[in-house]
Amino acid sequence: MKRLPTYIISLLLLISNKAISQNINDLKDINSQIWSNFSKAFETVDYQLFESLHSNDLVRVNGGDYKSIRNKEAYLEGYKERWKNSSLKQTISFRFFERIYKDGLASERGIYKFTINPGEKNQKSYYGKFHVILRKEEGHWKILVDYDSIENESINEASYNNCFALNDFENIK
Repeated sequence: MKRLPTYIISLLLLISNKAISQNINDLKDINSQIWSNFSKAFETVDYQLFESLHSNDLVRVNGGDYKSIRNKEAYLEGYKERWKNSSLKQTISFRFFERIYKDGLASERGIYKFTINPGEKNQKSYYGKFHVILRKEEGHWKILVDYDSIENESINEASYNNCFALNDFENIK
């Protein structure tokens, strides 16, 4: 009879560890399928890779001073035109203050750092706050809603550094 409570506790620990492990695996998938590829697309000026990260149902919103709302075609047309110049030198990276995910949906909020001419004398970095909604489509994560704003230029290096890193799974609550 004493074995039953021990068995139940062991089973609950095993199930909770499996759930946590699954969540970390989901985040690792999001990191590799979305964020790593997003950064790579910017660095290599790869329009096809960038386009592949977005759902056909994409809604793109710019807040703050640059208010706009567009569908996938209208949003990506700007990148297609800009990235014709394959000699662009740019990087983008992301840090997070909130990551929520469940059942093939995710909400991720944080700060991005966009740098032109990285490592050069004329290097310049820009910062903004983002919020994306991701959806798993046919086994792959896609950006369904993408919102960002420079928040009246109040976002800076300190804001960026105050968020947690891409692979910092300890700070996810």
